[in-house]
Amino acid sequence: MVRDSNRAVGNNAENRAFRYLKQRGLTPVHRNFACRLGELDLIMRDESCLVIIEVRFRSHRSFVPAELTVDRRKQSKLIRTAAMFLAWNERYAPMPIRFDIVAVDRDADGESTIKWIRDAFRPADARL
Repeated sequence: MVRDSNRAVGNNAENRAFRYLKQRGLTPVHRNFACRLGELDLIMRDESCLVIIEVRFRSHRSFVPAELTVDRRKQSKLIRTAAMFLAWNERYAPMPIRFDIVAVDRDADGESTIKWIRDAFRPADARL
């Protein structure tokens, strides 16, 4: 039951992030791309740039803000999974790629804030 509840909360945060980014002009490409290496929450276009977006949610009980939970290990996993996406979707391979984080934090009153961090990390930062 807790797992289903966590999944619902995560899906809600991802849906909010998706709407937020669409309102800011990004164009959807793919949602929840999954392969043996991992999953990419959102893949969108920002003009001619392909954007891989990791959505993170944290409640007020968390000690660490959502955006700080994307550590080097997670970055490496996202980069490898993005490479797999590009291998399977060659039409996007020539495009510049950017890795963003959308952090959704909920305060004690239940209000959520969204923080969009563009170009949050680069493949060289993750030390594959």
